[in-house]
Amino acid sequence: QAQLVESGGNSVQSGGSLTLSCVASGIIFSESAMAWHRQAPGHERELVAVISKFGNPMYPASVVGRFTISRDNAKNTVDLQMNSLKPEDTAVYYCKAAFAGREYWGQGTQVTVSS
Repeated sequence: QAQLVESGGNSVQSGGSLTLSCVASGIIFSESAMAWHRQAPGHERELVAVISKFGNPMYPASVVGRFTISRDNAKNTVDLQMNSLKPEDTAVYYCKAAFAGREYWGQGTQVTVSS
């Protein structure tokens, strides 16, 4: 059974940095596209970074230049390095795996950025 477990969420001040990690099990990680999404109160869940099984990253304009996604196929982990954090980055961050035509989600980790 697929399982994704996020960690690393915390409260930081504006301009600070955090690294989120997600460890996956129950999937063939090297064959999975991995992504980070976030959801703020009153807002829809949105994509913040995706990395293909080949290691190619993509970001929306809201985080490009500030967030970096990376993966370690040997450890079945995907990380999200977040720099220059802003209050509007406050949200629950979710890890997602796309494998064999299905999507799997973690439970989320809270990131709070104070001004």
